[in-house]
Amino acid sequence: MGDGERPEAAKTTYREAMRDALRDALRSDDRVFLMGEDVGRYGGCFGVSLGLLEEFGPERVRDTPLSESAFVGAGIGAALAGMRPIVEIMTVNFSLLALDQILNNAATLLHMSGGQLPVPLVIRMTTGAGRQLAAQHSHSLEGWYAHIPGIRVLAPATLEDARHMLAPALADPDPVLIFEHGSLYNVSGELLPATAPEDLDHAAIRRSGTDISLITYGGSLPKTLAAADELAAAGISAEVIDLRTLRPFDAHTVAASVARTHRAVVVDEAWRTGSFAAEVSARIAEESFYELDAPVERVCSAEVPMPYARQLEEAALPQTADIVAAAHRAGG
Repeated sequence: MGDGERPEAAKTTYREAMRDALRDALRSDDRVFLMGEDVGRYGGCFGVSLGLLEEFGPERVRDTPLSESAFVGAGIGAALAGMRPIVEIMTVNFSLLALDQILNNAATLLHMSGGQLPVPLVIRMTTGAGRQLAAQHSHSLEGWYAHIPGIRVLAPATLEDARHMLAPALADPDPVLIFEHGSLYNVSGELLPATAPEDLDHAAIRRSGTDISLITYGGSLPKTLAAADELAAAGISAEVIDLRTLRPFDAHTVAASVARTHRAVVVDEAWRTGSFAAEVSARIAEESFYELDAPVERVCSAEVPMPYARQLEEAALPQTADIVAAAHRAGG
């Protein structure tokens, strides 16, 4: 590429962007390996690691037994020994079987060893509903993990973040959990090459606005952007904040947005009670109370186990119309 030429965008999908990130990590560092259920011969339950076994072999792309506690524990041990493991947990509900390893070991060892035992482990998992996988495979538990000190929690919602968040996650001395919303894997678009290292510490303003702040992350971002389009047609300028990283939470970007718009709607696919949306709302109340012209609105999932029937699942989940309605309530 010559001087002054702009890098060319490539057509890709979220799934392919994640696969390219994995491929780059495996090529660039011999310490990196991928392990999890069906990541090898099957190519991953969601097709993210398809072809990597053939390219890198069974030592670098390792199928594991159906025991999350065992293979997450093995990943922790490998990280302690100097490797850079990427552990895939098929869906977020299965991560509960490894919660003891994540909470009591991965998140605590650096602290409990006085800085002697970093755990540079990346754990990837699919999260969220909207695909008729019923009550046991439709959880949004990112907020649970964002409660835990000692780990970083990422929720890539764009092709750029899917492609470029993995490398800095592997460079982090702390464990990093990456939540990939299942509804995003087939999303396609143009992806530009990275021009700078990915920033894992700050939220992103996906759309600028002056009348109301719509704050969200992960699989709810496309619905929130669609709501901003609808609001624009009604003469309301909505700013859309993609949190991207839930821990550490970028309260500064949120506060700066609320200072511009004076109204806020928080969109979170998790259940309302004890949700990450509750944390965001509380931080806005603590740090931006006198900037608000209306109470903070929250749009969350209905507090029921996720239904299987499509029409009931759609009714239980936050939808674009719900976000628009909440914005109108906040705007009076």
